[in-house]
Amino acid sequence: MKSLGMEQTLPPYEVLPTGMNMDELPRTTTTTAVTVEEEQPPPRDHLVWSLFTTLYGNICCLGFLAFFFSVKSRDRKVLGDRSGALSYGSTAKCLNITALVLNITAVVIVIIVLAVVFSAASRYNPNSYSDNYGNYGRG
Repeated sequence: MKSLGMEQTLPPYEVLPTGMNMDELPRTTTTTAVTVEEEQPPPRDHLVWSLFTTLYGNICCLGFLAFFFSVKSRDRKVLGDRSGALSYGSTAKCLNITALVLNITAVVIVIIVLAVVFSAASRYNPNSYSDNYGNYGRG
């Protein structure tokens, strides 16, 4: 039984001449290239990092912006938009790195200022100041 759209065409066959063997014929092969796409890992959205940046180091609201872009990246990933998820994820990563660098810089500056203040305060001793200037005329 033949259906209209399902006809198969067979390759042409020739009858071997008498006295010829299959081993004497040239071998031809047809190759079909099969491309298999590797399943790529899902794009990273850096949501946890952005959450910690928002809670513990939200300098100049960079942590909140990173969290916003992380949520947008996760939404794009759920919708299947890989390029959009990669774009938003990389923006969140850059904002998190910037916030981290600014936070580390601020902590180092605070430590340096406190060290200078405590160093200056330890050099100033009010008892020795009054002893030097309070005993004039006695002696």
